[in-house]
Amino acid sequence: MRLLLDTNVLIWTLNDDPKIAGVRDLIIAAEVYVSAVSWWEIAIKAGIGKLELDIHEARRAAVDSGFFELPLYGVHGETLAALPPIHRDPFDRMIVAQAIAEPMRLLTGDGVLGGYSDLVQVI
Repeated sequence: MRLLLDTNVLIWTLNDDPKIAGVRDLIIAAEVYVSAVSWWEIAIKAGIGKLELDIHEARRAAVDSGFFELPLYGVHGETLAALPPIHRDPFDRMIVAQAIAEPMRLLTGDGVLGGYSDLVQVI
């Protein structure tokens, strides 16, 4: 199974946060992807002081964990254009679009995202 981690689940996974306890085995067994959008989100939020995380260390940890990076492609933008206006966060909307376009299951901690697709699993 291919899993795409939303940015919040990526951070929880890298920190071994108890919030992922229910899906830890799923993450371990799956082919796990991290969107380029997550790295963009982390860089922006860390840069404005909303997040304390070293992006270089986080990327190294993700690579060391065997996670794959999912680039942003034009088809993702096309899929984004067709999404209903359930949520306004541009990072989340693009990650949802990637999950739908690829397709792969998206793990997120954001309950609002579950309204987009059956591919979205809220933890």
